[in-house]
Amino acid sequence: MTKKDANVLNTVYVIGAGASKEAKLPTGAELKEKIIRALDIRHDFHKQISGDYIITEALRIHKADINQYFESAHQIRDALPLAISIDNYIDTRRDDDRIALCGKLAIVRSILEAEQKSHLHFESSNKDSNIPFRNLEKTWYTPFFQLLTENCTKSDLQERFKSVTLIIFNYDRCIEHFIYYALQKYYRLPVHEAAELVKAITIYHPYGDVGTLPWLMQQTGTNRNMKMEFGNEPHPAQLLGLSKNIKTFTEGTDPQSSEISEIRRRMSIANRVVFLGFAFHPMNVQIITPEHVDDAKLVKIFATTLGISDSDEGVIKGQIKESLPNTNSVNMKKISCFEFFGEYWRSLSFC
Repeated sequence: MTKKDANVLNTVYVIGAGASKEAKLPTGAELKEKIIRALDIRHDFHKQISGDYIITEALRIHKADINQYFESAHQIRDALPLAISIDNYIDTRRDDDRIALCGKLAIVRSILEAEQKSHLHFESSNKDSNIPFRNLEKTWYTPFFQLLTENCTKSDLQERFKSVTLIIFNYDRCIEHFIYYALQKYYRLPVHEAAELVKAITIYHPYGDVGTLPWLMQQTGTNRNMKMEFGNEPHPAQLLGLSKNIKTFTEGTDPQSSEISEIRRRMSIANRVVFLGFAFHPMNVQIITPEHVDDAKLVKIFATTLGISDSDEGVIKGQIKESLPNTNSVNMKKISCFEFFGEYWRSLSFC
């Protein structure tokens, strides 16, 4: 191991819905509202008068008794105000395949629509268009990119990126999308080089996502049926295919999953773990808890806790220390993800 290798700070970022909120993506509560509207599928004779039309057509393609699926959609619609989240509700009804399908269709439809309305969206069909980066100056995406690229030439980026892991508990593709276009703009990189660099960052979506971005698919050889442009509207058959990429809590926490094993391994070798907009739900904490840690290797924890009470902060600190007993320090602040980078810039620097 070279001296340079020995000094690499392996950093894991654990991303929750509160982080995507800064780019106008929905929180868990807001996603519930979107899903309730999407699954409020009602007809006046043969004419659909409410609910999402693409979901209805996807269910027709599914070739089942569609009235049974409408009933399942209405069960979700009526119960969701009582649920912690759509994920929790689907998991509590894990033996009902119709509930799972309707819920997953609504998740994909709602998140793609949210991507389209976000600060990160632009019309990719226009080759001269790009993300409106000025709209993101007060979000965490900009300082995160600045931190990743601080004092880093183009030739050094790949080694820097290899030391970063992103565990994204959201279904959206905001981070990948942002870094890809930011690299092209900042370093004047061709598209294939930018895509290769994004691939150097280890990225996990434990609960799946709403499709593979086309430029990333070319790098990974992903199934073509999983391809989905950022914020595009899917056709019904495409929506049905993309729904298979969404995982329930039970599916996402399967200990036999190779991705879960890799997530836990990455946590076990981290020097720093950063939680952004993460709510610390016990099942999500379970996913990232390594089976073994090196007690001789101390890890520093940083977390945003905006909206979390002082009492719950104490509980969360206990969760963290139980999951990572080699924790050296836990630094928490009730601030936004954007403000967080200003507060801990030097602590999170790679330089």
